[in-house]
Amino acid sequence: MKLITFDVFRTLGIPGVRYIKPERMYDHLEEIRQADWLLFPEYWQVNALVYGLGARIFPSLSSYHLGHDKVQQTRAFLALCPKHVPPTEIRGTSAAALEEVEARFGYPFIAKRIKSAMGEGVRLIESRQALLDHVAEEPVLYAQARLPVDRDLRIVVVGGEVLTAYWRVTPLGGYRANVSQGGRIDHAAIPEAAIDLALHLARRLGIDHAGFDIAMVDGHPYVFEFNRLFGNQGIADSSKRIGAAIQRVLGLGDDDRDPDGEPPLQLTA
Repeated sequence: MKLITFDVFRTLGIPGVRYIKPERMYDHLEEIRQADWLLFPEYWQVNALVYGLGARIFPSLSSYHLGHDKVQQTRAFLALCPKHVPPTEIRGTSAAALEEVEARFGYPFIAKRIKSAMGEGVRLIESRQALLDHVAEEPVLYAQARLPVDRDLRIVVVGGEVLTAYWRVTPLGGYRANVSQGGRIDHAAIPEAAIDLALHLARRLGIDHAGFDIAMVDGHPYVFEFNRLFGNQGIADSSKRIGAAIQRVLGLGDDDRDPDGEPPLQLTA
């Protein structure tokens, strides 16, 4: 099987992959046409590869399109499982829109940049001035109620398989649980309801490579977002395990789903 990757670091665990720099794509069109799978193209390449060349890509097309920004995926979540989405407003930045968001949430609430990762672009809005400062920089107001939690879950799903799940514990006095923002990883007592929600979303939406961020409030899971390109800090032997899972999606390799190095999930009801 001929495999081409456009992201060498995301495919370190897959043998026999040919690397082509994304910006050199048009210099290698014939080789790309002959490939069985194209792995990890950049977003700007996707339409040309899929619609122009009829290529098969990994991650899936829906992983790219829904994962492109928070607005797209939140609207999909609201259509599929509205009871599992935190109270959210996606609005413009007119004075009327700001007043309606204030009336619904009060202060404080969370505002997010619609294209961001690793906790960047997430702000705790505690006043009208902070809100005005935020919308001065953002063309879309993406606002969410602040849930009463001090941690959330990162659940990594590749090809319908949960590779790992762990809590990200928010630093004292903080409001972002991302590991890149100082969040602490804890693998203990992962709620089964959160695992079920992540797998349900992945299956129904066709998401085959994602880290889902889910919070628990009184035993009820709420999905914040998924990241198509997730960090690997909480995955033991990440290159090997992710590479093996990707190979199973592509129809390669064996079916060993319990490689050494990752502790078993500890689920709670």
